[in-house]
Amino acid sequence: MSDFTWAAKANDIPPGEGRVCEVNGVAIALFNVDGTFHALDNTCIHRGGPLGDGFCTDGTVTCPWHGWEYSMATGECESMPGQSVDTYEVRVDGEDIHVKL
Repeated sequence: MSDFTWAAKANDIPPGEGRVCEVNGVAIALFNVDGTFHALDNTCIHRGGPLGDGFCTDGTVTCPWHGWEYSMATGECESMPGQSVDTYEVRVDGEDIHVKL
């Protein structure tokens, strides 16, 4: 796991929820979608809202500030097709979540 950095404990992120964590100085939004973890840049492209504090439904996160929606799997902005936030590869090792920036 040389390129992966520890980000969080898996049991700290219940299914259907997200958390904000810092990985090597970068704010990452981590989400648990039915046991599969996704990592996105935490900053909404609209006005910089915290995606990790957003509302999760059916693989989509909705920014808590103005309601822009993003795919947790691809980072694609569903409110502005063709725009996206960065996504990061995730590995789970036991209870530890690691993210590759």
